[in-house]
Amino acid sequence: MKKARKELERGAGLLMPISALNSPYGIGTLGKAAYDFADFAKKTGAKYWQVLPVGPTSYGDSPYQSFSAFAGNPYFIDLDFLKEEGLINDSDLEVLKNVKDPSDIDYEYIYNNRFAVLKTAFGNSRHRAKASYKKFLTENEYWLQDYAFYMAVKTENGGKSWQEWEDGIRKRKPAAVKKYREKLAEDMDFWIFLQYKFDEQWNKLKKYVNNLGMEIIGDIPLYVALDSTDVWVHPDLFELDEDLREINIAGVPPDMFSATGQRWGNPLYRWDVMEKDGFSWWAERMKSCGKRYDVVRIDHFIGIVNYWSIPATCPTAVDGKWIKGPGKKLTDMINTVIPDTKLIAEDLGVLTKPVKDLIKKNNYPGMKILEFALDANPDNPYLPHNFTTDNAIVYIGTHDNETLAGSLLSCKVADLKKLMNYYNAKTEAELPKMMIRGAYASVARVCVLQVQDMLGLDNSARTNFPSTIGQNWRWRVTGEQLKSIDTSYYKEMAKLYGRA
Repeated sequence: MKKARKELERGAGLLMPISALNSPYGIGTLGKAAYDFADFAKKTGAKYWQVLPVGPTSYGDSPYQSFSAFAGNPYFIDLDFLKEEGLINDSDLEVLKNVKDPSDIDYEYIYNNRFAVLKTAFGNSRHRAKASYKKFLTENEYWLQDYAFYMAVKTENGGKSWQEWEDGIRKRKPAAVKKYREKLAEDMDFWIFLQYKFDEQWNKLKKYVNNLGMEIIGDIPLYVALDSTDVWVHPDLFELDEDLREINIAGVPPDMFSATGQRWGNPLYRWDVMEKDGFSWWAERMKSCGKRYDVVRIDHFIGIVNYWSIPATCPTAVDGKWIKGPGKKLTDMINTVIPDTKLIAEDLGVLTKPVKDLIKKNNYPGMKILEFALDANPDNPYLPHNFTTDNAIVYIGTHDNETLAGSLLSCKVADLKKLMNYYNAKTEAELPKMMIRGAYASVARVCVLQVQDMLGLDNSARTNFPSTIGQNWRWRVTGEQLKSIDTSYYKEMAKLYGRA
């Protein structure tokens, strides 16, 4: 008899990307600040910590556009922990102490300075003889060497996308591969070392979080970046032409938020080719996620059922068309390879009946966003009284939305009055607090809050503005801000509404 998938417990959670933690040296890491945040989350009565994707970021700094669907972000390796191991010293860290704004991430500064420090640690390390390192190599054999080779060649080519490399290595011709492997053997070892240290630090943090009685929710993007190990190594799995250029790309059609839709640019999968070998690449990917996270949120889940295919030559998303995806064939495989991992379906967007049916058939919880109901229309499905099942995750807003304070600033006066009446707020100033209370009180199994909304921050603290590049993924919390939050208030709410 088929074993039923574990369900999420009723509880509360916090959304805090690793990058946004208040670690020293310019970006959040898996170090002391992460442990401190776990303690903070526990004090609020949280059972879940949602971290968003943790892969190495590429152009635009988005964790949803990564160099690998398997690797961890080297920026998240904690340098103070490396210092405690004797791999670097204070003088090595001097170059990273010129952080101008602790609430901001200067990615250019980090890119230009952090890897030199990590290379020093690599040079001083004696990891190759360790049993844990040999075990790591074996357990990650499917992707690790390919990723290290990709990053070594990429660095050799000045960081350019693989599509700009000379044809021999771009097309992975045997003679070119042999030449580069021999030339870049030491560089490959460096990139493997970084993954080893990331994995080591991640596993220690995850164990600590789990021992506090909390679970980590991790996001996986449905699609992978064109500039990634995955597309370079497995071009046959993607819609590329004979010259390895994109034919059709991913995105979403025009809607109320964008007249031209969203043109993401990710290469689309050749689902028919993937199906022939049992979706083996996807199987390895999901097993990797199942090991890393307690709960996996599949981003843009609707694309598994039907996806918007845009000709690569189209400058917007207008000229796309809907194409049927693998649907149940893929979810059956996922359920088989990670039967003990809890799953969340990000079901935002064009929610057709086939999408609803697949989510219901798998009993995956979907998502409810209170910011999608700022009109306070009684029929709006995102108002708590319209939640038809407890098998859902409720957010005020996600990383892609405005902060709560920011969203209320643009509300019409009439809508604000309706919202105040709905959430029983006596004043406009009290409305954010009462909306958060409404999320806790809802029937939804899990309530997840962004820390920005707990702090009442405006849109200057917004994490991401979809379809834009430049100022996204830069916000960081400060230690003083975390200390200013009344954790006892949230813990009492968790108790009051059965989420403790």
